[in-house]
Amino acid sequence: MDDLSPRPGDLEPIETASVDELRALQLRRLRWTLRHAYDNVAHYRAAFDAAGVHPDDVTTLDALATLPFTTKEDLRRNYPFGMFAVPRERVVRIHASSGTTGRPTVVGYTQEDLDVWATVVARSIRAAGGRAGMILHNAYGYGLFTGGLGAHAGAEKLGCTVVPVSGGMTERQVQLIRDFRPDVITVTPSYMLALVDEMERQGDDPRATSLRVGIFGAEPWTNDMRREIEQRLDMHAVDIYGLSEIIGPGVANECVETKDGLHVWEDHFYPEIVDPISGEVLPDGEEGELVLTSLTKQAMPVIRYRTRDLTRLLPGTARTMRRIEKITGRTDDMIILRGVNLFPTQVEELILGTAPLSPHFQCVLDREGHLDAMTVRVERRESAPATDAAEAGLELQRLVKNRIGVSVSVEVVEPGRIERSVGKMRRIVDRRPKR
Repeated sequence: MDDLSPRPGDLEPIETASVDELRALQLRRLRWTLRHAYDNVAHYRAAFDAAGVHPDDVTTLDALATLPFTTKEDLRRNYPFGMFAVPRERVVRIHASSGTTGRPTVVGYTQEDLDVWATVVARSIRAAGGRAGMILHNAYGYGLFTGGLGAHAGAEKLGCTVVPVSGGMTERQVQLIRDFRPDVITVTPSYMLALVDEMERQGDDPRATSLRVGIFGAEPWTNDMRREIEQRLDMHAVDIYGLSEIIGPGVANECVETKDGLHVWEDHFYPEIVDPISGEVLPDGEEGELVLTSLTKQAMPVIRYRTRDLTRLLPGTARTMRRIEKITGRTDDMIILRGVNLFPTQVEELILGTAPLSPHFQCVLDREGHLDAMTVRVERRESAPATDAAEAGLELQRLVKNRIGVSVSVEVVEPGRIERSVGKMRRIVDRRPKR
């Protein structure tokens, strides 16, 4: 793989500013954000007043912990535009979640917000190894989902040539990668694997493509998945993090020279880690739920938003700004199976260590009598004989029992039998009857 380490001139001054400079900037921007939210959003004014806290009381960054959390349910209750802090006429773009589990969450942007968003995504792509003049193949979905347009604007701001493919049309995507010879691809990791399978089906060698960097996000993925992708494609696989409620992709990104966690762009987003149960703020280094506060958003400032993502805060390495450890689980995708907490990424890690099995899998939940049961449906690799794959399925069953501590069934299926997703992969299929 190429050495894509940045030159000093590639970095913005804030990326290497001293911690004291960064904290002073954060406090200044936080105090503006709190006043802006309190004065212009009825929800925040009522929430702050109920907690007995006024924005003027927050004179240190630590005092942020005295303020109430914002949750996805708060955004849904204020659907569609109740969280906006500027007149609707100043909002130049609206994005929204799918709303499959209830009302969608709606976010709005002023033109200045879009400029900031493009800036942090450009910074993220540069940290991942992208450079001006490179061709970027954007396979994130466009539309109300923030991924496609967010990556697109950031890549253009960096000076890349953008191929706005969006999701789907897998055969054509492979053809365009072959013909246009992009340097960078932005896509979910699960769909990247589908593209690799299609390359091989068409007779292409994935390691011979022009791709030098893959920027993967929108779903949890493990370091074992990183190794799988890098070995099959001979390119750097780098993690990007974001969520629409905060801004979209570009809240944090790994640096290609270290790949040791995602640097949070702390000049625009202030991170905390809290205990998922008590809500107590935890010190850096302890695992808990990531909470984010926007520092520069105009249309829709967000105060102490509970992301449900589990991680820890670590010191900066390639940049001054702190890192979050690679996110491999969410409080709302945790499976509690017969008293044992289990995440799909734990299963993924074990699968990727079992050579005859492919990374295409799903966890299927059923109820047997009064007890919950789980079957891991996983494809065998094309190159693996069926007998070897069957033995590997038994080995996976044993590994889940010994390392995670719960009994599951394993069903090894033929290649191509697990659904392919052009967006976020549906790892959990819950067939249990509703209570």
